[in-house]
Amino acid sequence: MSGAAWEYWVVFLATAISCLALTPLVIRYATSRNLLDQPGGHKSHEAAVPYLGGTAIVATFVTAVLVVSTVRPPSGGRNELLAVLGLATVISIVGFVDDLRPVSPLWRLIAEVGVSIAVWSMGTGVSATGIESLDLTLTILWFVGITNAFNLLDNMDGLAAGLSTIISLTIFAIAVDTSQFLVAATAIGLAGCTAGFLRHNFHPARIYMGDGGALFIGFLVAYLGIKLRPEGDRAVSALIPFVACSVAVFDTTLVTISRLARGESPFLGGQDHLSHRLVKLGLPVPVAVGTIYFGATGIGVLTYAINGTDARTGAVLIGLILFTLLVAGGFLLCVDVYPKDSPDADDAWGRANKD
Repeated sequence: MSGAAWEYWVVFLATAISCLALTPLVIRYATSRNLLDQPGGHKSHEAAVPYLGGTAIVATFVTAVLVVSTVRPPSGGRNELLAVLGLATVISIVGFVDDLRPVSPLWRLIAEVGVSIAVWSMGTGVSATGIESLDLTLTILWFVGITNAFNLLDNMDGLAAGLSTIISLTIFAIAVDTSQFLVAATAIGLAGCTAGFLRHNFHPARIYMGDGGALFIGFLVAYLGIKLRPEGDRAVSALIPFVACSVAVFDTTLVTISRLARGESPFLGGQDHLSHRLVKLGLPVPVAVGTIYFGATGIGVLTYAINGTDARTGAVLIGLILFTLLVAGGFLLCVDVYPKDSPDADDAWGRANKD
């Protein structure tokens, strides 16, 4: 079952406009309740900025899924999608609670592992080895890794929202090509939500999405990556979701290596992300974020091109992407982003919000 182009446009525009209109209401509410991210420490913004912007993304997306799945019921998979939506909402609530009152990293990890196992129990997960226990482990690692990678991306104005839009559109394009209506409709709806939110989140940000929004997006992207069924060589196709999310993975890997090399916990916040290193090189915040957008868009185009190619061509393109990221990582690790005195920590899962 595949959708018509106008249907996807309706979903994208409806979610984008709805989130665009709802976000100012969240800004006013958060400001009136003093739910503000205060400047200081390693945070570079100079004025208090409302957070909990993720509530607009979650509310818009949940409403869109319920409406679309009722008006245009898919031929199959509706019940699973609604169940996954419930799980995404649960992990989002954990994030919102953490925004208001810090939650132990252990409890967050337990929640993330729990929802990953729940998805696995529905028959959806990594199936790379044929060994159930190993595939389950890989599924948990995928969900936990990608979910937190997107949370870590929320470290500069407009970065997480913009990259989420680009990655969701990449998944959408591949899903349309492979006639996966449910994946395509879900991805374009998520892209619409983040695009609408981006209008208020780009530099200078009027609101931040917070952990609740970032975890919600990360979990859904991880789910869509697993549900995606690219064409072409099996080994190459299996890597397409990873390549699509490679900028998020790159940022997490860069921060982890950098902090471990300094003998620090990778779970502590700081201004040592990809975006911060570009700013340290002299780029203004909008230019630094735009540079990352450009790189992610290029990777998205190549990821789309990989779909349906033969093994050799796909391997060459994937190798090119990974080699470029490796070289970039080596260069960026040499950028001195740490103050002479020991940097302080933000929350335990790297909410280095917000530049």
